[in-house]
Amino acid sequence: MTAALYEIETSEADDGTHQPAEALWTPAGEDAVDHGFVVHSGVYVAGISSPADDSLYPQAFIALGHHKWSELIEAAAAYMDRIHGWRTLHIYPGDDPTEGIPRIPRAVLTYGVFLRHSHPDDPCGCEWEGSWRMVWAPSTEPGAVPITAMRHLAASPAATGVPDPDHDAASATWAA
Repeated sequence: MTAALYEIETSEADDGTHQPAEALWTPAGEDAVDHGFVVHSGVYVAGISSPADDSLYPQAFIALGHHKWSELIEAAAAYMDRIHGWRTLHIYPGDDPTEGIPRIPRAVLTYGVFLRHSHPDDPCGCEWEGSWRMVWAPSTEPGAVPITAMRHLAASPAATGVPDPDHDAASATWAA
């Protein structure tokens, strides 16, 4: 996590001026579902990957709000089943099934800022059309929302960027 402000992506207009390509967004209700969140037992969950990763499968899961660890595990399994038709959280399809994964990573209670293409009601065909991203942020950041996060079992801890309460207790705590 960083204490610096997040940067809002811009695009260049025909006249050379830069315009915001995204704006603060708080995913909620059907709007969240329309943008890739799955609702399981009242928990809104989505799979995320790092921007540099081209994987078909998520490296981490985020849930809107602060939840118990067990609730996020159930919601993540439901997300993988509904989105990928994959009923287990243990390995990625095609991985070596003999490779053991010792235990499920712990869930983290933290905060993030969601940014979404700034004019979804006026399609423009630009590269950000219909997209959103999340940036880890301090709870005091304008627009920050509570998030429960957990890396996927098969993803390396460093690849996901999920905040680690053992190294930065000011920005995250372990979920119960």
